[in-house]
Amino acid sequence: MKIKTGDNVKIMSGKDKGKTGKVLIARPAEGKVVIEGLNLFAKRSRPKQQGQKGETVFVPRALPASRVMLVCANCKNAARAGFREEGGRRVRYCKKCQAAV
Repeated sequence: MKIKTGDNVKIMSGKDKGKTGKVLIARPAEGKVVIEGLNLFAKRSRPKQQGQKGETVFVPRALPASRVMLVCANCKNAARAGFREEGGRRVRYCKKCQAAV
């Protein structure tokens, strides 16, 4: 998986198609990512004390990493990422503008 925590990504399919956000959690073993403020679902909580009301809280859920594309910081477009060797290190780069991501 070429997406890491802190990356800006764009959702390519689903109910939030076209929106961009920052990756909060990347789960490479599962192939999923959690994006800040996107893919929200309602979670209803019960009242903790008598006389208190229950509430609805919106929480972001994980979505498959195949549904998102990395947004290049240089060209500001959603692009595929590749790897190349630079000075003995593996570096991610944008396949559109060839800039390091």
